Amino acid sequence: MVRRAAALLGALLAVSLPVHAQATDADDLIAALKRARTLAARGQAEVTVLFPPRAVPTRVAAALPALPVRPALLLKNFTVVRAAPQTVAGRDAVRFDLTPKVGGAGRWSLWVDRAWNVPLAFEERRADGAVVRRAAFLKVNAAPAKVALTVPAAPAGLRAALTRALPGLTFPPGFTPVGVRPRAAGGTEVTLTDGLNVLALVIAPQDVRGAPGVASRRVGGAFVWLVGNLPDDTLRGALAGVRRVSADALGTFAGPGDSNP
Repeated sequence: MVRRAAALLGALLAVSLPVHAQATDADDLIAALKRARTLAARGQAEVTVLFPPRAVPTRVAAALPALPVRPALLLKNFTVVRAAPQTVAGRDAVRFDLTPKVGGAGRWSLWVDRAWNVPLAFEERRADGAVVRRAAFLKVNAAPAKVALTVPAAPAGLRAALTRALPGLTFPPGFTPVGVRPRAAGGTEVTLTDGLNVLALVIAPQDVRGAPGVASRRVGGAFVWLVGNLPDDTLRGALAGVRRVSADALGTFAGPGDSNP
């Protein structure tokens, strides 16, 4: 009787006490990406960039290109799913597939070392599946190296200032402005991101040649460009409603922030 009562009490406690949530696939990926700010694999990597087009799209590097990941935006805008374990450069890795929750932004896959918990490879694709960028280690050193990577915080009030500078601008789904810099050729460039994909919004005194992934529009005496891995109709639609250009509204945001979100 005593044993039966103890078992019943244990069952009741198990039902009534809160259960701690287990880490999701997205949590595991974010942990690896945050770790990559202080620790990174080194060795021989092959990096291929197909957008924007270049004469020699593939090069060899000692490290993967840094990804300016913003965890809060990534969690908000992407569905993350863990795939079957795979091998990269002879090491056991876990692949994470990232799909935008809305819009036609780039899809990503990232391969994370199971022991080191740092990226070994990544791939960016268009919504139709075409590869845009790919980077993967062919060989890795015996141990990862210490690094110090930061992503500047988005300046407070930047979105409102950009709306004043380009009234009628439509932000592509999931994207928000996070930085502004002056261009050497004249004009201003604003960086937009959804946490992983990056767009360049440019206010310039001259036009840009049309190409896939590039939209431009003349507004008064200035030109506005939007460049990035989005369907062309989405890029054009973002600029279609712009009524005027007042770049002075962005003047106080030309310097990047110092901290990481």
